[in-house]
Amino acid sequence: MALDAKLLEILACPEDKGPLLYFEDEDALYNPRLKKRYAVRDDIPIMLIDEAETVDDAEHDRLTAKAEAENIQPTFES
Repeated sequence: MALDAKLLEILACPEDKGPLLYFEDEDALYNPRLKKRYAVRDDIPIMLIDEAETVDDAEHDRLTAKAEAENIQPTFES
């Protein structure tokens, strides 16, 4: 089950307060500005800074290319 559209409209990175990219098939929310990925477990986004995973450059490139290829939009316009 995907995250609720209304929830996605208000989700922001807890660290920089900016929009996120939601990868439903990977159960993840991603902040490309900080290269941080937040897990989504049982349809609950884990939005704790200490729980975020910092990704390397190769993973960042993969995620941003996937977002562009699949037309994944930010959770909101900043």
